[in-house]
Amino acid sequence: MNLQFISDNKGLTTGIFMPIQDWQDLKKKYKGIEKEEQDFDIPEWRKTIIDQRLAAYKANPTDVLDFNQAIADIEKEL
Repeated sequence: MNLQFISDNKGLTTGIFMPIQDWQDLKKKYKGIEKEEQDFDIPEWRKTIIDQRLAAYKANPTDVLDFNQAIADIEKEL
């Protein structure tokens, strides 16, 4: 399989490109893989949680944690 990785301007991988024949072969090998791609729905309960979190952030945009500090704090407790 000849995959090509797509990166952003910071060098982070953001996607892949695969030749169509490789995709066709995967669809034959893994029946239903295309269905998974098409039937992805976010459940309403998750949408509600996301909406609540966005509203909380918009109400208090300075009341957030620094991601790197949060990860460091979690790793200390492991």
